[in-house]
Amino acid sequence: MKQDITLSAGTLPIAAFDKNVSNTSIRVAVSNYRWFALFIVWGAFLLSYIDRVAWSIIAAPVGASLGIQVTMLGAFVTAFYAGYVVANIVGGIITDFLGGRFVLTASMLLLGAFTFGFGHIQTLGMGIIVQFFMGLTAGADYSAGMKIIPTWFHRERGRAMGLYTTATSLAVVIANAIAPSFSIKYGWSQLFHMFGIITFVWGIITLLFLKNQPSGERVIRNTIGDLLSLLRNRNLIVLSIAGFGGMWATIGINAWSNALMTKGHGITPVAAGSIMVGFGIGAVIAKPVLGWVSDLPGVSRKWLSILTLGALVVLLVVFGYCSTTTQFYVVAPLLGVFAYGYLPILMAQISDTSGKRLAGAAAGWTNAIWQAGSVVSPLAIGYVYGQTHTVPSAFLVLAIGPAVAVLVIFLLKKSHRVE
Repeated sequence: MKQDITLSAGTLPIAAFDKNVSNTSIRVAVSNYRWFALFIVWGAFLLSYIDRVAWSIIAAPVGASLGIQVTMLGAFVTAFYAGYVVANIVGGIITDFLGGRFVLTASMLLLGAFTFGFGHIQTLGMGIIVQFFMGLTAGADYSAGMKIIPTWFHRERGRAMGLYTTATSLAVVIANAIAPSFSIKYGWSQLFHMFGIITFVWGIITLLFLKNQPSGERVIRNTIGDLLSLLRNRNLIVLSIAGFGGMWATIGINAWSNALMTKGHGITPVAAGSIMVGFGIGAVIAKPVLGWVSDLPGVSRKWLSILTLGALVVLLVVFGYCSTTTQFYVVAPLLGVFAYGYLPILMAQISDTSGKRLAGAAAGWTNAIWQAGSVVSPLAIGYVYGQTHTVPSAFLVLAIGPAVAVLVIFLLKKSHRVE
């Protein structure tokens, strides 16, 4: 009779020594642990994103108290993303050499320390320096998560990616719910102290409980040649351009939708905020659902991403021509579905193309290109609206990004999913 046991991830495969041990028991234990591993990397992504957006939420009142000019408040965000882009490139390579657990642990511990330290800044220059290092440490967690997930998930990889990316949408909701009232009651410094401590504690949890891979799985070390091959991979280049176009729209919507509704159509800030809550709810629902759909047998991730980004183009144009509060309320949730729904599909295609062995580096350098879209887009929309003073023209410019993404995805070569 075969013995039924519980095997924890990280222990040696008992089946290798005892032929009476059920292989099914081993698979069940690994299957159970992978969801815990996903929870750890999801929590890290959630906290790093909360640390990222906290300043934007309280920038205006805190900046005034620090004597920082309004025009310079965005400098902190720019500094963060400068570090973030660098970290995605370097962090992805380090992740493939040292493992996701090490990089994610270091990322959380250091980000926690710098976030705590940001609560003590007194000058613009010091804030820029600290935010740069916050971005430098936060950027590595994405590559680490993208390394861990394909290691533990195979057939359900798309769904796992979808659940993973809900962290960013929930982070915006949580930060907006906590930051304003907490900073008023206890002070903005204490807000960053709290976020820093929680982030640091999560780093300890990562160190203690996260495993790089299932027990007994052979570790293959990457070479410089392996990493350089990613730069010549046609599919990764296409997915990088597509992600740039998608993020061009997604970040542009987040940066300008409220202002365009209030300035262009006289909608109150409260109503605009409520409309964008619907947008956020659509995004939270879409990520795991579309990720799950991409895992279904017979579903082509290439065509699903084309349909999703194509729908985003149409809805951006429709949203741009809305003029009443009711119309915005109706369209916003649908816009949220497609403004974020493409992300887990593209992310799954990246890991399909690179394989789990090079998943960290592939995720790192492609995301660095994606984030360039998030940096350029708000500036372009601001310029267009400043010149035309028309809302439709601004959203038409936003639609250019996903339109280009659709065109380049047609160039994707058919390939088998690499495990």
